[in-house]
Amino acid sequence: MKKSIYILMFALLSVGACDDGFEDLNVNPTKPTQVAAGNKLTAVMKFISSERYDNWRAAMIYQSTMMQHVATTAGYWSGDKYTWNKGYASSLLDRYYENAIKSIEDLTFQLEEEEAPEEMKAIVKILRVFAYSRLTDLYGDVPYSEAGKAVIEGIFLPKYDAQSEIYPDLLNELEEASAALGSGISEFGSADVIYNGDQAKWKKLANSLMLRLGLRLIKVDPTASQAWVTKAIDGGVMTSNDDIFYLQHDADNKNGIGEVFTADGNPRMSDTFINLLKDANDPRLTVLASLPAQKIIFKEDPDNPGLFIEDFREDRTVEERLDPDAQRGLSNGQDLPMLQEQDVDLDNLFSNLNDYSEPNRLLITSETAPMIFQTYAEVEFMLAEANVRWGLAGDAETHYNNGVTAAMKQLSLYGDAGIIADADIADYLAANPYDSANALEQINTQYWAATFLNEYESFSNWRRTGFPALTPVNYPGNVTNGTIPRRLTYSESEQSNNPDNYAAVIAAQGPDVLTTRVWWDVE
Repeated sequence: MKKSIYILMFALLSVGACDDGFEDLNVNPTKPTQVAAGNKLTAVMKFISSERYDNWRAAMIYQSTMMQHVATTAGYWSGDKYTWNKGYASSLLDRYYENAIKSIEDLTFQLEEEEAPEEMKAIVKILRVFAYSRLTDLYGDVPYSEAGKAVIEGIFLPKYDAQSEIYPDLLNELEEASAALGSGISEFGSADVIYNGDQAKWKKLANSLMLRLGLRLIKVDPTASQAWVTKAIDGGVMTSNDDIFYLQHDADNKNGIGEVFTADGNPRMSDTFINLLKDANDPRLTVLASLPAQKIIFKEDPDNPGLFIEDFREDRTVEERLDPDAQRGLSNGQDLPMLQEQDVDLDNLFSNLNDYSEPNRLLITSETAPMIFQTYAEVEFMLAEANVRWGLAGDAETHYNNGVTAAMKQLSLYGDAGIIADADIADYLAANPYDSANALEQINTQYWAATFLNEYESFSNWRRTGFPALTPVNYPGNVTNGTIPRRLTYSESEQSNNPDNYAAVIAAQGPDVLTTRVWWDVE
């Protein structure tokens, strides 16, 4: 979108995570030197997971803090304070169109030219739907029908398609993909580093994404929402944690969010999230959260009464870092001076950021951690909601309990320390039973808890449902009048590089600001 040359990105088995992006490889997709489709598929999957650049900015700095999973006093964490860093806000657009979208469109073209089996085309179609749905959910109207087609069709300045037109096409694409998939192993084979070519799993994913996107329509078109949800359920959605849609990273292909935590020591757990976990005695608490490795001891500066300075540090043991009673969340929308003004009691100096929990650096923040895109737990919560709304899919309480159980068990993907005992899950459900009188809030609050670190989905589902009920911040100088943003904003370069289409999308959708709602997010 940002450049006027169609660049095919094939850093095939070593997709990097440097902030400078990838080198442009100008490859004509019609020449006989074409890269094998399987290698391109692997690259597409890695591009979808993406790199540190946009995971840091769009996912973590903005969405994780707006959704009050994470909090920080650092000023450049704009989402924590509803300030506007335009380069950070456009980061997913900037990276996805350069990498994932161009590669997907090229691979789609190649499979058509090579008359590949329909199941191979269907798998790429599902990945294409996922990538575009992430873009349109975050930004609204985006380049779709003309995107990534500079070489293929000579379109250098793509138009922005209306989300109201994108969504029906995405859903139709999923329906077609599901119908084309069978039960065998696709010809992609091991190049499919997500499902290893298992068509049955891809079919479940197609229908599970259909369920997700169908529910997105609930506020703007409830009739269409119910129809698509029904199709998804009838087609067959995920049935266990074995079906989770995720990419396992390794030392050669690092998790972009893991790289964020390597580079940035500022993130802390939001008190909104920590309090929810602690109040319910949730066994996920010390899987997701831990105290920093060191405790910092302060003393009052003898030359400046009222000013506190570091005296010494002491290492915490692992047991101290994982003590459930010691976990403490940081309130969103603060900077360090604001925090220090609240408490200057030397015996209880919580203005020391190292006394606040951070995402568990002993487990979940690794550069080799999985990048999770959609889970069986989410599907179960959506099935519970479908039953509450329309009487579909069986018993809501059963789906709710299945969702909570799956959400806790999926943490084993991070390693043995993420395993939660069945007895602990049973105790949690007994102490926090399904509440039919408060079902939609309870279901979607659990959905929010289950999508920690998949902040794109947390933000989208919160806008769709309004749950959990988050209290906005009102940081000085915020640009939203103290309301939680509803979208992120387009690339500044589009105003000069693609001015006519940029002007058209602003005229159609509304101002390019954080408070403009996307089509399906009606009030």
